[in-house]
Amino acid sequence: MTIRTERRGAVTIVTIDRPEARNAVNPQMAEALFAAFTEFDADDSQSVAILNGVPGAFCAGFDLKHAAGGVDDVWFAEHALDADSDGVNDRPRKGPMGPTRLDLSKPVIAAICGPAVAGGMELALWCDLRVMEMSAYMGVYCRRWGVPLIDGGTVRLPRIVGHGRAMDLILTGRKVEAEECLAIGLATRLSPDGGALDAALELADTLTRFPQGCMRADRRSVINQWSQSVPRALAGEWKSAGTFRAEGASGAARFASGKGRGGDFGDI
Repeated sequence: MTIRTERRGAVTIVTIDRPEARNAVNPQMAEALFAAFTEFDADDSQSVAILNGVPGAFCAGFDLKHAAGGVDDVWFAEHALDADSDGVNDRPRKGPMGPTRLDLSKPVIAAICGPAVAGGMELALWCDLRVMEMSAYMGVYCRRWGVPLIDGGTVRLPRIVGHGRAMDLILTGRKVEAEECLAIGLATRLSPDGGALDAALELADTLTRFPQGCMRADRRSVINQWSQSVPRALAGEWKSAGTFRAEGASGAARFASGKGRGGDFGDI
């Protein structure tokens, strides 16, 4: 089985397990990844997901050995998007790497060891947060093979690191070490080698402790604002005020009773 899913409390861990190919993804694996994340999003008992690769690699991208055998017209038709696809009425749609066109309601954390390159980098960019081991790296390695970024890379990378840095990484296809990834905002945090999954689990456990409706509303507002003017984005953000009735009032009462003083997150 090349895609494994397990649950630890409210956290779903999705693991790419194909070490002989450095976790390169073929169409069958893309289908399995898509199914794993749609199932996660529909499961009310699950709050955060982690995308992980077996030790040694996160994902080396789309399986070029498979692509070398020819990608037929059916594959292209299955993944085709056009200007009329609004990303809402057209979803859920499977991306070439699997879940990359899903607009989930809950956060996903990438736990990155080894390479997250080409389509593997696009998988990492799809995630909300990225934890990288010190020896991990990213890069648009498909640059050297004439394979374009067609699974969100040219859209998400500039939004994360800015236009100029994205152009550097996309046009040169160079290797981007973990420390540089952290410096430019591509990585959320670093971990020692062998520790990415544990660090991602610790981060995920932190997120599960918060009132979920409020956190998801803020996450949704951040995502939606990219396509909106400032007035529309502010109006959209205000819709989150409804979660105050569900969660904020009781949270304010807990604070008033003495919890969380001095920034203490230990007892909230």
